[in-house]
Amino acid sequence: MIGGSVAAVDLGATSGRVMIGRVDASAGTLALEQVARFPNGGVRLASGLHWDLTALHGHALRGLADAVRTEPGIASVGIDSWAVDYALFRGDRMLGEPFHYRDDRTERGVEAVHGTASFAELYRRNGLQFLPFNTLYQLAAEGDALTLADALLLVPDALAFQLTGVRAAERTNASTTGLLRVDDGEWDTELMDRLGYDRALFGDLVDPGASLGMLRRDMAAEIGASLEVVAVGSHDTASAVVAVPMTDPTTAAYISCGTWGLVGLELEHAVTSDAAREANFTNEGGVDGRVRFLHNVMGLWLLSESVRQWERETGEAIDLPTLLADATEVPAAAVAVFDANDPRFMAPGDLPARIAAWYREHDLPVPSTRASFTRAIVESLAEAFAGAVRDAADLAGRRLETIHVVGGGSLNRLLCQRTADRSGLPVLAGPVEATAIGNVLVQARAQGWFGTDASLERLRTLVASAYPPRRFTPQP
Repeated sequence: MIGGSVAAVDLGATSGRVMIGRVDASAGTLALEQVARFPNGGVRLASGLHWDLTALHGHALRGLADAVRTEPGIASVGIDSWAVDYALFRGDRMLGEPFHYRDDRTERGVEAVHGTASFAELYRRNGLQFLPFNTLYQLAAEGDALTLADALLLVPDALAFQLTGVRAAERTNASTTGLLRVDDGEWDTELMDRLGYDRALFGDLVDPGASLGMLRRDMAAEIGASLEVVAVGSHDTASAVVAVPMTDPTTAAYISCGTWGLVGLELEHAVTSDAAREANFTNEGGVDGRVRFLHNVMGLWLLSESVRQWERETGEAIDLPTLLADATEVPAAAVAVFDANDPRFMAPGDLPARIAAWYREHDLPVPSTRASFTRAIVESLAEAFAGAVRDAADLAGRRLETIHVVGGGSLNRLLCQRTADRSGLPVLAGPVEATAIGNVLVQARAQGWFGTDASLERLRTLVASAYPPRRFTPQP
């Protein structure tokens, strides 16, 4: 057997999981087992909206202990999470809980950065779409806090540091900061100097598959085993794209659909044309030096936050499958499409009210029921996804034949079908747990379990065999 088991700590914006991944490359088998799941989300403090990274660390440790009890032979652990957010450290001490990217402090950071470097210049340097919460804007809003720190670590790197004592910056996630050069994938120290960011804060860059060392002795004692920590595609989308079962990346688009919908292509080289900048497409680092050329669409946040609001109003839980079934009965022609990427939908709170306000401002009928609101959200997301796929193909000069949807959105049959209908391309849905699978596969490859045939295409062949995607054919 060429294989074994590893653990994946997979952190999303609303929940986190610890998974055991079992890989046997010789037999062509791949399986996941969830051993722990825990909540995540923003915490409102006097200073603003934060993440509770301390709680996440505790949940991860307990989950890893459960994993070791379940599978004593685990070889390593890898950590992935959302991008852009970071913790500041002085020595071993974390200087407060990290800010949440949805905190409104970033607005003043944008103005400060663009006063020194225009967006056009930044795009030439880092290839990133404009998002007001990109790390370089957040840093401009920090004030004196940066002078107290001697290290800045993105969320997965911060957790890995707590586990190992090693400060490192995994490259795929570092590419989302706006401080990595798009041409060579190295820190842009000249830009750091111009913006007044101490280059000593930023750790040495490492690639997915690099060993970050063994657990600290006290962490190993708490977990019950001495494990190697391996850098994976620590930006969750980078891990998810590893597990997209594309037979030919040159003719396929992907949508990693969860809280956000990341819609794009896998390329060998970045696209930093004026047209790409004006379309607000981003060039982020992928595993094996690939480029994730994509556009951020608001994603299932629109639905989940609307459901939370309805539950707050009624005090009753809403069954999502029933709600989607009801939405399926609403004719598509009965609802108007709204702009899913309108910035007003970014913040937590009463999203249905904001969606209704958008309709009124555009002299369009407001959906009258929860089912029709849900149908409107699905139609608007499908249209945004289809438009982003078309734009990506045009900007990169690609002729596409399929769209792969992975992540939680792949379970939403209505969304997958309407994306196929609106794009005119077949949609292949699954796997649901793409991020954890990609995390596991990068670790498995680092352990040598794929031998000499360890290309991304080989890994994806295994994914397609273990998790055959569901096909949605465009309907007239």
